[in-house]
Formats: sequence, C-alpha cells, structure tokens
Amino acid sequence: MKLISCIKLFLTICISLLIFGNFAPTALALGGPQPTLNETAPEFTLPTNVGDGTISLSDYRGQWVVLYFYPQDFTSGCTIEARRFQQDLPKYLERNIQILGVSVDDVDSHREFCDAEGLRFPLLADTDGSVSKAYGSWFGIGSLRHTYLIDPDGILRRIFLGVNPNRHSQEVLASLDQLIIKN
Repeated sequence: MKLISCIKLFLTICISLLIFGNFAPTALALGGPQPTLNETAPEFTLPTNVGDGTISLSDYRGQWVVLYFYPQDFTSGCTIEARRFQQDLPKYLERNIQILGVSVDDVDSHREFCDAEGLRFPLLADTDGSVSKAYGSWFGIGSLRHTYLIDPDGILRRIFLGVNPNRHSQEVLASLDQLIIKN
C-alpha cells in the first residue's frame, strides 16, 4: 500500500506541474532537458500544411518566433490554445512575430485542423518526435504543451512549460512586449 501511495503522490505532482507550472528551469523538466536560454535555439526543418511543404526555423531569421508544442489536433485544450493564437494573430503580425505550432500529427491532420478552426499560421508535423525531443517537449508518444520565444537572431529568450491554453496567447504577447522593449 505504501508503494501505491508514493506512486499516486508522484503522479499528482507531475500532473500538477503540467497543469499549473509556468516556470522554466534550464536543466530538466518533464519532457527532458530544456534548451539553454540566451543560446541559439535548436534548428529544425519540418513538413507543414502551408507553402512549399517544409519550414525551417532559419526561414524566420529577422523576426521573433513563437514556437509552441501541443499534444494533438482537435483535442479540447489544443483547440482552445490554437483559437487564442488565431484570435490574437493580428497583434503578432503587427509586431513582426511568426507563430509556429508543432505536434506529432501529420500534415493532413494539420490541414484539416486549420480548415476546421480557421487557423492562418503554420502547423508543423513532427511525426517522429525529433524536434519535440530537441526542445525537451517529448513525453513518450507526443509533445507536451510548451512554448519557446526565439528572437530575430535565432536566440532562445523565453520558455513556458505547462501552459494554460485559455490565457497563454496573452501571456506570450505580454512577455514578447517586455523582451522587444529590452532589445
């Protein structure tokens, strides 16, 4: 019985951190080691539902990037988060900020999700989880809800772990406004 109680406590703590945590240690978080703040963000090229079929992080040098990882298209939390980013998209665009969503769903699923929800920003298909792993956002079979703010020079400036989909876009905008003022 004592082992079962310890396991329940451990799982409760992990789930609480996922749901309520909004902190960014640079060492290890649920999902693996996080990339280091104020260093070059891990480069990637992934298939997408828009443009010529692939997007690289380096395509966005010269502008801020919101790189957000999410578990799965069409789930409730992921839909809310995507809708909030879409709702605020004009505010991002007027600041020259690109939003990129990443999950393990394939390009066809992303296309259907964007069509169903009216999303006008790219979703990237990390079907093997390699980019999620590079960003410490991998959890066995999918991506965790993490967000990374990358500056115009490709430097990682902010990490959000365990975000609340309802208010996350507004938190990201506020953080970007502070970061842009600093630079």
